[in-house]
Amino acid sequence: MNRPAKLGKEDFIARFGGVFEHSPWIAERAFDQKLPADCDHAAGLHGALCGVFRTASQAERLGVLRAHPDLAGRLALAGRLTGDSTMEQASAGLDCLTGEEFARFQELNEAYRRKFGFPFIMAARGRSKHEILTAFQERVENDTETEFEAACGEVERIALLRLADLVPE
Repeated sequence: MNRPAKLGKEDFIARFGGVFEHSPWIAERAFDQKLPADCDHAAGLHGALCGVFRTASQAERLGVLRAHPDLAGRLALAGRLTGDSTMEQASAGLDCLTGEEFARFQELNEAYRRKFGFPFIMAARGRSKHEILTAFQERVENDTETEFEAACGEVERIALLRLADLVPE
């Protein structure tokens, strides 16, 4: 019963609705489109979910981006991140920044949101706080179209990492 193809719609959405941050509609649409035979594996299910994300309207995709928290932001300080986001940010050391590092993240978060209208998104798992900060400083210089696509790619990477934890291979 742990296999995605064996789940009913409600259970499927409950289990995979958070793979794309606060966007259960992606799992719902994937389920409604009839899951492919290979969806019992993380890579196959990832393909189905990403297919929904990629064919969503620009506004829907922007909504997914905006659902993500700032990295090392105020929600993290207040302990109000999802469990997945908390673990992912902690794995990169974003929960133990120096005062100077925290101030730099806050400065970049504000500049990035002002410029693009959504938070900086980068899959934190497997990366260090220094790698993330370097990428942040580089990507804030991108044009809007380039950065929108980069952020969408990172959302898909986050989804794959989360699915790898949820779906047995």
